Amino acid sequence: MTITIADVAAAAGVSKTTVSRVLNGKGDLDAQTADRVRRVIADLGYVPSARAVGLARGRTRIVGMLVPSLTWPWMGEVLQGAVDAMEAAGYGLLLFTVNRGEDSMRQFAQQVSAKAFDGLLVVEPDGQTDYIAELYAGGLPVVLIDDRAARRPMFPSVGTTNRRGARSAGEHLIALGRHRPLVITGKTYFGCTHERVAGFAEAYADAGIAIDPDLVFEGDFTYGCGREAVLRSAGKGFDAVFAHNDLSATGAMQAVIESGRTVPGDVAVVGFDDLPLAAHAQPPLSSVHQPLREMGDAAARMLLAHFAGEPLPASPVTIPTTFVTRESTTAR
Repeated sequence: MTITIADVAAAAGVSKTTVSRVLNGKGDLDAQTADRVRRVIADLGYVPSARAVGLARGRTRIVGMLVPSLTWPWMGEVLQGAVDAMEAAGYGLLLFTVNRGEDSMRQFAQQVSAKAFDGLLVVEPDGQTDYIAELYAGGLPVVLIDDRAARRPMFPSVGTTNRRGARSAGEHLIALGRHRPLVITGKTYFGCTHERVAGFAEAYADAGIAIDPDLVFEGDFTYGCGREAVLRSAGKGFDAVFAHNDLSATGAMQAVIESGRTVPGDVAVVGFDDLPLAAHAQPPLSSVHQPLREMGDAAARMLLAHFAGEPLPASPVTIPTTFVTRESTTAR
């Protein structure tokens, strides 16, 4: 049988409001009354709802996190960084995905209306920037992780140096004498795609080398798009591949090997993200390391600091990328 706050009030001979005040430490109460209520709580074994107590205190000690999908290869690292920071501070994480499109967003909106969480971490679902901006303008603390939009949102964000990371990939390939790269991008409506295209092109332009537009392939961050890009580019004489994520890079690398060419002898291959699969690919994949777990941690800590009274930063927080060299670009 579930013990309720009404049961405690009846047994202690006080109102439910008095029991609530004892639970939340609010107001001036007669010491004997408070002690009696506490004894009844212990005797009955009453366990108050954490959510109810949180709401009574004006805080749920829960943070919402809205992401497009859990199937994205790097999502686990970002989540782990956020979860570690939140759990260490005694907060829970309420996770929402947009796997069911509008139905998912309606369910999320209901939780927003119910004030089910104190703040929100977001990996932006497609087309939701304006809605999230409205929530932020309405007073909900929001921090965006991995700014993928083509335009900067009007709320705090944590990102990485996409442009600088792509430039480092280009500089590495140029140093190896690779002058005809096949570039496999992400979707063009992502901000990170534009930044990576620009950074890579800058490196080649500074070296006086023009990238052949026929060797730029719009992908979708999948293994299949990497394979398709290589197959479509057969006979075009590319000597390197720069893919905008590790998954498409490994697809490209496999297609190169299946075509009878060698990696890195004939074609050097570079990815982006530096997920665990990069180190375990055959050959191991050179990649631009994104600080994914650090991004999740930094975003969570920004919210936690805000809950403690600090203002959210007005400008984006950027964590630098690093380049990791493996056997896909340099022989053993």
